[in-house]
Amino acid sequence: MNIHEYQAKEIFKKYGVPTPRGIVASTPEEAVEAAKELGGNLWVVKAQIHAGGRGLGGGVKLAKSLDEVKEWASKILGMTLVTHQTGPEGKVVHKVYIEEGADIQSEYYLGMVLDRAKEMPVMMASTEGGMEIEEVAAKSPEKIVKVAIDPTIGFQGFHGRKLAFGLGLPKEEIGTFIKFAKALYNVYMDNDAEMIEINPLIKTGDGKFLALDAKMGFDDNALYRHPDIEAMRDLTEEEPTEIEAKKYGLSYIKLDGNVGCMVNGAGLAMATMDIIKHEGGEPANFLDVGGGANPETVAKGFEIILKDPNVKAIFVNIFGGIVRCDRIANGILKATEMVDVKVPVVVRLDGTNAKEAAEILKNANIENIIPAKDLADGARKAVEAARG
Repeated sequence: MNIHEYQAKEIFKKYGVPTPRGIVASTPEEAVEAAKELGGNLWVVKAQIHAGGRGLGGGVKLAKSLDEVKEWASKILGMTLVTHQTGPEGKVVHKVYIEEGADIQSEYYLGMVLDRAKEMPVMMASTEGGMEIEEVAAKSPEKIVKVAIDPTIGFQGFHGRKLAFGLGLPKEEIGTFIKFAKALYNVYMDNDAEMIEINPLIKTGDGKFLALDAKMGFDDNALYRHPDIEAMRDLTEEEPTEIEAKKYGLSYIKLDGNVGCMVNGAGLAMATMDIIKHEGGEPANFLDVGGGANPETVAKGFEIILKDPNVKAIFVNIFGGIVRCDRIANGILKATEMVDVKVPVVVRLDGTNAKEAAEILKNANIENIIPAKDLADGARKAVEAARG
């Protein structure tokens, strides 16, 4: 789960991670009132969407008067902001964050992610603040300093010093930076975060460090421990079909291809997407119906897949270990009754009651259901069907 910048900064403040003052607004009038409350004569109007690259897309503007605050808020609110992370469809801006101007002396990057190979969280820092970290990693990897932090000992002074030395900070600023970095580590660990990114982290003229931006993502499986964070969920920022799938216990993620996938088991679902790619196709989704699939959930899976207009064929790939193949077959038939399935459906069923399932589908005599003898045959037929 991701949250907005203003929400991440609310969490930062609880842990003593310094940020500029700011107020969220949903209308141009609220934006002006926010600027008045903050005071001063320089503000930043920031679009609030779950994506990076907002500045390059026109979603971050500097305002030197209340009239400019209103003007920029009016232009940004309601706009479809397109960045490298939103895709060409972009995201509609529903809120802006009005933030006080800052005295920027230097810009840095600071972030935390989980390194699955090391099995430890890693804190990263770079002098290339304001740049996309992926671009820095590709062009100038030597400018990224990383420290892996063993959770059994937590963040220590030597971790902070390695990062500070890598950033080339003067001796008198190292202690302040270490305090900042340690607080950020506590934010990450205490809240079961998957990712934190501050880009840029700025140093002001008086030597203070401020999180000028804030991006946070959380482990969905740990949200039950954090009802306060789950309450921050903004459903307008999430794919509607993914939200609907969760209500029915389906693990669904929308992708950009044209071959819909219905599979049981996350590992088999990943393998199915891989073999579709191997055959020259593009998967339209990840969909794991789970071990307890029944005709109703299978039918709902079809309905969700077919809401994607890009889907030109569906590949049903089920191995009946826990779930019975005849249940899946009945679910496919129920789906054809509930939903107008106009695209070809390639079906590979193996395992428990596979023979019974094959008979059910055969006797149904539905024209656009195509049987497959194995995984490779099914993927090949699905890709060919999607090509027409």
